[in-house]
Amino acid sequence: MATYKESVGTAVRDIAGEDGVVTGQLWYDTNANEYKYRQQFVGSAWSAAAPTNTDRGLAGGAGIQTAAIIFGGEKTAPSFTVTGETELYNGSSWTEVNDMNTGRQISAGNAGTQTSALGFGGFDTASSAKTESWNGSSWTEVNDLNTARYYIAGFGADNTAALSAGGIATARVAVVESWNGSSWTEVNDLNADTGQAAGAGIATLGLVFGGENPGTAFFDKTESWNGTSFTEVGDLNNGRHTLAGAGTQPAALAFGGVNPNRTGQTELWNGTSWSEQNDLAVARNTAAPAGTSTAALASTGVDQTPVFTTNVEEWNANVAVGAWATSGSTSTTRSDLASIGIQTSAIAAGGTNPGGFKSLTELSYFITWFSSVDKLVKFETTPFS
Repeated sequence: MATYKESVGTAVRDIAGEDGVVTGQLWYDTNANEYKYRQQFVGSAWSAAAPTNTDRGLAGGAGIQTAAIIFGGEKTAPSFTVTGETELYNGSSWTEVNDMNTGRQISAGNAGTQTSALGFGGFDTASSAKTESWNGSSWTEVNDLNTARYYIAGFGADNTAALSAGGIATARVAVVESWNGSSWTEVNDLNADTGQAAGAGIATLGLVFGGENPGTAFFDKTESWNGTSFTEVGDLNNGRHTLAGAGTQPAALAFGGVNPNRTGQTELWNGTSWSEQNDLAVARNTAAPAGTSTAALASTGVDQTPVFTTNVEEWNANVAVGAWATSGSTSTTRSDLASIGIQTSAIAAGGTNPGGFKSLTELSYFITWFSSVDKLVKFETTPFS
């Protein structure tokens, strides 16, 4: 049998406590008289991404985290007008492309990918039945919904197969329509009249969650679509409306919304139930969604101010999360000092200690600098000691 050293390349060391231990290391703690192993912590969180070119809310969104599209919505200038502006995201920046034919609030009436998307329903001066298909370069008007409405929960794999569920016509409705690439067909309704909900999935297997109905301002209900009918399943932990959704029927993400204030609340669906996750950094509603339950995008929306925003955040699940660890000490104890640089090459300058103000400057790890008030006078090629 191979030894630990032969398998891993290092021997099991005796260490008093945890000083100097790194992730993935097995050691014998002589203080505790036991073997220990340091495992990498894995977590999920939102992080800042490149902002869009236009601030807006109530836009549609589709695609994946590194190849997304947002379209339509309402923007600040001029005078809070609806827009058909469309932008593409490549994982690092946004590019403006051809507009929709009819500018309007889309807000979750969306399905597809960056190269094959569908925008349906919405609101300009009234509820809209318009449907537009995106081919990767331009929008084309296609057949309308049978029932004009806005705040629809939509989902679908591309512009040839999608589902539109619920929304607001003159009142909240349970109407569901299926898109086959050329026309909409009415199918079995939701179990409850629902507007301002979110959706996730494909045309034959999806979810509708959250929203509001005539009796509940902040709906927590979730309904699962099997291609034929909707069934009520596990509720959200936090009911809210105008939230966004990404992912699939067995693995979905719900984020943002209102209850009663704008929120960054994020929940993960595992096919049976929802669990609370780390919140968005910027609380918002009517975000344009894209991606999966493990790699999602929340773009634009209305923030807590409340104003339309260009803010974009990326959701990443099951990524390695770092921790603080003790390193070498500076040569001189002090506070209120300045610091610049990176982890492996940093400068610590000035500061105070009980002896008064200090002009001392130190460069971490490879060079230690000593200075007078206005002139560097000596350096040594030694680390902090």
